[in-house]
Amino acid sequence: MKAIKETNFNFPKQTNFYKGKVRDVYTIDNQYMAMVVTDRISAFDVVLPEAIPYKGQVLNQIAAKFLTATSDIVPNWVIAVPDEMVTVGRICEPFKVEMVIRGYLAGHAWREYSAGKRSVCGVSLPEGLKENDPLPEPIITPTTKAAVGHDEDISRADILAKGIVSIVDYDQLEKYTRALFQRGTEMAAERGLILVDTKYEFGKVGEDIYLIDEIHTPDSSRYFYAEGYQQRQAANEPQKQLSKEFVRKWLIENGFQGKDGQVVPEMTTAVIESISERYIELFEKITGDQFVKNASDNAIKRIEQNVTNCISDLESK
Repeated sequence: MKAIKETNFNFPKQTNFYKGKVRDVYTIDNQYMAMVVTDRISAFDVVLPEAIPYKGQVLNQIAAKFLTATSDIVPNWVIAVPDEMVTVGRICEPFKVEMVIRGYLAGHAWREYSAGKRSVCGVSLPEGLKENDPLPEPIITPTTKAAVGHDEDISRADILAKGIVSIVDYDQLEKYTRALFQRGTEMAAERGLILVDTKYEFGKVGEDIYLIDEIHTPDSSRYFYAEGYQQRQAANEPQKQLSKEFVRKWLIENGFQGKDGQVVPEMTTAVIESISERYIELFEKITGDQFVKNASDNAIKRIEQNVTNCISDLESK
């Protein structure tokens, strides 16, 4: 299958189009969003030059599974999944923060801690922790949602002081975040995995809060393999991860971290195929389902037809 790097649809009653790092978002009749998860891949806030076959299908199907599995906790934006690479849902006004929650000292939080900081986003951390240790309890470390450039850490106190989110809404976002993380942790454990950290995004329709975007995917979450976790920690060995970290590692090893003047290393056919295979492996490990490649000859035409049919069905209700 040829990877889908970008789309340029003109759906019935289409009123807007937005191109994100990975997603192409079409607004329909100012009522619905058709989110096409392309095969683009980003790292260090940079969209890499080559797309990865089946990556969009992997992310969209993982998100669909977990959004369905958590709909009893919080309503979500999804109305239909008309295609393996597309989700259609209600338009929400997004909160201008991302709710990051961490159960372990890894990634950004570890980098801050190892630099001597004992507070992340206003949350105090105890002395004596090492990389990938479990935290005494999961902590919420929000970030601002940047339209351009990097998201920035922000504390609960600053969010409230700046009026970014009201205290009533923010308290509810925290409750939802903890409940979702608990459900994700339980589902991961069933698969022999540890949900290390993840992020959630929320929006509003009127006074109602909805969970939006993707959840518990390898692009938005970090997983460890549970088997051997304790032994690796005791031996001060790196944890076996299930996330997009392997892409970042390949880039770092080849001299790229998204900094000025750095050039993305050549993405050879072998590199692209290996990343694609890893994403499929991630899908099967995280969901427990076998991945079925949709290798239609013309994926663009298939998507266009499936979304058009979905729009027609919504309008007829």
